[in-house]
Amino acid sequence: MKKVLTLAALFVAIAGCSGQNAPVNNEPVNIQSLAGNAELTDVRPADALPTYPKRGTAIERNYIEQPPLIPHKDDYAISLNKNGCMNCHSWDKAERMKATPVAKSHTVDAKGTLNGQNYFCTQCHVAQADNKTELVENTFSTK
Repeated sequence: MKKVLTLAALFVAIAGCSGQNAPVNNEPVNIQSLAGNAELTDVRPADALPTYPKRGTAIERNYIEQPPLIPHKDDYAISLNKNGCMNCHSWDKAERMKATPVAKSHTVDAKGTLNGQNYFCTQCHVAQADNKTELVENTFSTK
């Protein structure tokens, strides 16, 4: 009797999973990517290369205490062992490289050693090309 019940339960489980009772819908699904309704084989023009402000020109800040924007590319390697930004922005190299030295608020000693909270520069500082398209509508105003 126990074998019969086990077989019956197995049969019910298999029949339930077979999908025979599910309604069949062969209608196409309308899916569109964020890139628009383009075929995979379509070739679109490349995005414009970013252009950055002239060297030595700081980008105006939009509000008080805004972290300064980066007026150049920002794809330098930053890891726990190395911070590529410090190749130019460390206290001992900034003057020679004509770069802004890292802020004293980001350091822990007189040598300019970065503290742990301010080691990953791109958490707050972002590159700002002159010709970048806004990703979202922006109506921010300081007035």
